[in-house]
Amino acid sequence: MAETALTHTAEAPERLPGWRGIAADWASDQRAFKNVSWGKAMMWIFLLSDTFIFSCFLLSYMTARMSTTVPWPNPSEVFALNFAGKHIPLILIAIMTFILISSSGTMAMAVNFGYRRDRVRTAALMLVTAAFGATFVGMQAFEWTKLIREGVRPWGNPWGAEQFGSSFFMITGFHGTHVTIGVIFLIAIARKVLRGDFDVGRRGFFTSRKGYYEIVEIMGLYWHFVDLVWVFIFALFYLW
Repeated sequence: MAETALTHTAEAPERLPGWRGIAADWASDQRAFKNVSWGKAMMWIFLLSDTFIFSCFLLSYMTARMSTTVPWPNPSEVFALNFAGKHIPLILIAIMTFILISSSGTMAMAVNFGYRRDRVRTAALMLVTAAFGATFVGMQAFEWTKLIREGVRPWGNPWGAEQFGSSFFMITGFHGTHVTIGVIFLIAIARKVLRGDFDVGRRGFFTSRKGYYEIVEIMGLYWHFVDLVWVFIFALFYLW
């Protein structure tokens, strides 16, 4: 009897079938976050909350655009540039998008080399990613300057619906702030990687555990999120 009872208690609890089983697993934290570090879990929670904010911004923009009775400015005309006497629509935005998407590739390679403990290549690729991000922000600053000189303001613009200015500065400004913060952190983490803080476990921010390169992956999660958000901004704001 005793052996039977001991064997019964040692067995794994019975799993519920279907959606009830999935809900029970997540609620009891049996597998979903069992092997996830604190830092990575907190980043995912932050990204989830940021997703809601960007979603609210984009939904508000779509609502304002569809409900206004005043003609909405044509993005192909507003964001066009003149090169050699030719009017090229969205050329700056296309270059910005290409740069930011390319930075996701260099960030992914940085994470790969980070887990291989190749600190030189990891730091170099993180700095390249930061350079891409800084270039993106610089081009965005040029775009802002151009539109401000042409009369665009948060409370109006010379081409139609007044909501265009407020939507543009709010959405692109909030995203540009995220990119700027990412560039700063990329440079800071790359410096720590390059001087070997993660290899010796030097005390400091994110470096107290020897051989712990997960912060590079956490930084990668943030950067990929910023790039993904820009894809939605590009599609809804510049192409629509």
